[in-house]
Amino acid sequence: MDPLSAETRNQYDALRSAAGVASCGRRTQIEMTGKDRATFLHGFCTNDIKGLKPGQGCEAFLTNVQGKATGLVNVYCEQDRLVVDTVAGQAEHIIQSLDRYLIREDVQLIDRSEHWHELLVSGPDAARLIGEVVGVAIDLAPRHHLCCQWQGHAIAVRRVDYAGQPDYFLGLETAHWPQCWDAIVQAKAIPCDADALEIARIEAGTPLFGRDISDENLPQEVDRNATAISFTKGCYLGQETIARLDALGHVNRLLRGVRFNGDHRDPNDVLPPDSELTHDGKVVARVTSACWSFHLQAPLALAYVRRECATPGTRLAAADGDAEVVNLPLA
Repeated sequence: MDPLSAETRNQYDALRSAAGVASCGRRTQIEMTGKDRATFLHGFCTNDIKGLKPGQGCEAFLTNVQGKATGLVNVYCEQDRLVVDTVAGQAEHIIQSLDRYLIREDVQLIDRSEHWHELLVSGPDAARLIGEVVGVAIDLAPRHHLCCQWQGHAIAVRRVDYAGQPDYFLGLETAHWPQCWDAIVQAKAIPCDADALEIARIEAGTPLFGRDISDENLPQEVDRNATAISFTKGCYLGQETIARLDALGHVNRLLRGVRFNGDHRDPNDVLPPDSELTHDGKVVARVTSACWSFHLQAPLALAYVRRECATPGTRLAAADGDAEVVNLPLA
């Protein structure tokens, strides 16, 4: 589909102002069981896992010994397990990275990705609509979740705010997701494709591992300290680097939104990943994701910007025009 078609605009409007539903496919889904699961995972990521109670969750970076990010995940605490959820294709890497440190701990790592499907329902009407379908009132804080039954099947409802609104992942066994999709659509959610969801994601400033984050990034560069990093938790792999940056220094670049001049610009003219931006003739930024923003009526990108140029309002230059650092999520 043309990402700037009237249909895409209608889908985008539903995600922001009503309720839209999009298929997120087989995202990575790792189940952790065993009595040592919380203590073990706590030692390999940036947030407080041991403090989670059933029904709660958090965002966290998985890190290596150098303090670099090896994943950005949602962790959900259930009564008898933890669930690690992130972008597709990460299960093997995450399981291998964790399994190498398992010695005597009672922890089992199980890849459920091939048998799990997630739908994203987004918008101001999302909670009410989901509640009508599953028969349970939905009132969840970000990353909190609940498990319930829908037509005899287990379904997980997880608040994520992926597209900048009250957003929810609905997760269930792969065989049953088409029926769930139909039920959500019948409840008046607007079906949305990847183009509309990508625009909403970038406007919300939601980064994806493998696209906006790599194992070359320090967690603080992604600038999600408030949601993904605890600076008071106990020791974990790579903590020394992260704590030293917090106490004594700072990172040299930050993930920011960058708005491009829309005047006389072709809406399809969006800078590709790795495009460079300059300030006073010096390269100071690199694009990771970009789209045409319906909200701004101009191209918008996520980009790593040198710290000295990362203040909103700072003017940058692209090969074909000027740009400006902006706050995300867009108001």
